This record gives sequence, structure tokens and C-alpha cells, in this order.
Amino acid sequence: MIKNINKRMLAFQAAFVVGLLVQTGEAGAGTGNSFSSIARNINASIEELPGLLTSFSYLIGIFMGVMGIIKIKDHVENPTQTPIKDGAIRLAAGGALLSLPIVFESMLNTIGTTGVLVEAPAISKVEFNIR
Repeated sequence: MIKNINKRMLAFQAAFVVGLLVQTGEAGAGTGNSFSSIARNINASIEELPGLLTSFSYLIGIFMGVMGIIKIKDHVENPTQTPIKDGAIRLAAGGALLSLPIVFESMLNTIGTTGVLVEAPAISKVEFNIR
């Protein structure tokens, strides 16, 4: 019975996605929705992603550093219960996360973004007219 329900749910989900694609193709045919415009919208949406990843890296790096200091303090108070490696690992991970944006920026400056080998090929226009 569960297999039957799973098959029905899968069929419903597939029908929903196909219906959504067909409806979007018909409604968007006059508005110029094409693969290139969708790709351009995705590209514009993820422009701020490096800044978000940088802030998360700094935030988690500081958190790991503080947790490493707390673990080392626990080791000093009771060396038999808390090994020093726990604090050292957290401190190393925090330092790596704190330096990750700086390393990424220096990598990007070293490689560059204007070289022929680094740039992605440009697509002038691709359209899928689904009706």
C-alpha cells in the first residue's frame, strides 16, 4: 500500500511539474522568457552570494575560535576529562574559516577574471518555445 501511495505521489509531482512548465511556456511566450533570460535572472540573484558566504565564514570562524578557547580552558581545569586536541582542532578550524575569504580573494586576484582560460563562454541566446 505504501508503494502504491509513493507511486501516486511521484506521478502527481511529475504531472504538476509538467503542467507548470507548459503553463509557464504559454504564458511567457509573449513576454520573452527564454533560457538566456532565466540564466540572466539566476546570475543576478546570486551576485550577493560571495558576500553572504564571507559573512558566514567570519561568523562561524569566530564561534569556532571561542569554542576552542573554552575547550582549552576546560582542559586546564580538568586535563583528564578534556584533551587539549579538542580545543586545538576548534582553534585551527576557526582560524581556517576566518582566513578563507582572504585566501579566496587573493586566489581570484592571482588568477584574474579576464583571462581566456578562466572566463566562461558566453551564450548569445537560447530559446525553448514550449506550447
